[in-house]
Amino acid sequence: MHAYRKILVAASLGISLFAPTLADASGTDYPLTLDNCGHLLTVTGPPQRAVSVGQASTELLLSLGLGSRIVGTGVWFGPLPEALQTANANLPRLADNSPSFESVIGTRPDIVVAQYTYDIGATGHVARPEQLHALGVASYVSPSDCEGKATTAATNADGERHRLYSLGLVDREIAELGAVFDVNPAADRLRADLHRRVDNAVANGQASPQVPLSVLYWFSSSRLAGDPWVAGKYGAPELISQILGLRNVIDSAEEWPSVGWESIAERDPDVIVLASMQRRRYDADDVQAKLEFLRNDPVTRHLKAVRNNRLIVVDAQNLNPSMNVVDGIEQVSAGLRASAARQ
Repeated sequence: MHAYRKILVAASLGISLFAPTLADASGTDYPLTLDNCGHLLTVTGPPQRAVSVGQASTELLLSLGLGSRIVGTGVWFGPLPEALQTANANLPRLADNSPSFESVIGTRPDIVVAQYTYDIGATGHVARPEQLHALGVASYVSPSDCEGKATTAATNADGERHRLYSLGLVDREIAELGAVFDVNPAADRLRADLHRRVDNAVANGQASPQVPLSVLYWFSSSRLAGDPWVAGKYGAPELISQILGLRNVIDSAEEWPSVGWESIAERDPDVIVLASMQRRRYDADDVQAKLEFLRNDPVTRHLKAVRNNRLIVVDAQNLNPSMNVVDGIEQVSAGLRASAARQ
């Protein structure tokens, strides 16, 4: 492994490796109070009825062995990872997208765990934390969506980041939810497994004799032929790029800015990573539609990545700020190796 990548991975994981312990060996000491996205969260005991709003939040709770405590879910992008699919059979879906406030409260939850401030936040599409608190319901929003990030009227709905997304935020979320639900050993095991997988993905990435230098991440678009929503310089895709030694061609603080194809053509990326999802809110949600567009549009078909077939398909969830970014690192690493083998 190149020395700079060793340093980068250590820096990305460094916050987690020395994170303070939230509970001792005997378990969580309740009441537990956490500062969560600008609000104080207090739990007096392990929640028994949880609603997860956001697929990454659902997957995290399942990974901690908390499937039996999930009484409602919302915001789904696609199927669960194979290791978690057995648990999916009994998961109640309140909505494929954002559930209504009434449907969430109707489950009589102890806590709502959300992936995005878009759903649970100051202008939450589902609820504000104060609304839930007034009904005796705690709320927890992923630190990945609020730490180092701001959403204002001047930015797009995904907001802007002012510092690079870190795997330390993933570890913090796992440790905090482990403490909230009093499943600290499971949280420790999950964090250790994620660290091991990142190390392996970086090491395996060295199997590629020529790692392409520049990359573009295309999530979706409001119109297939319109300006695509592509990854900015501080989000989860940028972390993937830096860990694997790639250079993002988009230099924007917005998490998913819209950028014209003519502008992208001027930067001519070596690799394009495409998000795949089951959601069909927009035509460009369909990864096959993305691929057909790239190969047939008079501008995009001349891009270096398209000509050389350096097109890597990655699950949409793995490009969002959550523990799924580790899957993204693995998928992009594998795609780079496959691309190099074709050259």
